[in-house]
Amino acid sequence: MNWRRSLLGLVVGLPLVALLGYGLTRDPAQIPSPLPGKPAPDFSLPLMDGEGEVALAALRGQVVVLNFWASWCLECRYEHQDLSRTAEAYEGKGVHFFGVLYNDVAENGRRWIVEMGGQSYPTLLDPGSRVAINYGLYGVPETFIIDQTGTVVHKQIGPITADRLAEVIDPLLAGEGRS
Repeated sequence: MNWRRSLLGLVVGLPLVALLGYGLTRDPAQIPSPLPGKPAPDFSLPLMDGEGEVALAALRGQVVVLNFWASWCLECRYEHQDLSRTAEAYEGKGVHFFGVLYNDVAENGRRWIVEMGGQSYPTLLDPGSRVAINYGLYGVPETFIIDQTGTVVHKQIGPITADRLAEVIDPLLAGEGRS
């Protein structure tokens, strides 16, 4: 009778141990996204300052950087200066940066930008987080880089650096395609 229990324990336990062992070899921060290499979901969103809307379709032929952020996001603070400086560096070169306020209130977003010393690119509002859902957002911050053909070429989960932005954007501007 005891050997049956032992055998049953092995039959049930061994696959479970193997599955857990496999799971421990995976990096939970590396969540594959189906979006890179596919057309960017289209959107038309209002500017946070109330001065109109931005439609992705109108930016075809340009590189677009979408950074989803929130005032309550600690990690968003780490990337803010790099994003703002990089947006200034690419101004007038066919690259458009946009922040997309995620799951937050516009007034909190405006206050956060002032606290952070300003922002060199506009922020869009995403009522109901519909665009975030269409982009498969896992959380904030997340950055999507869209090439001139409207294809998502890069998705960054977590803070993005100025160096990483340049690594992806520069080849696109040089006509070298996706990075």
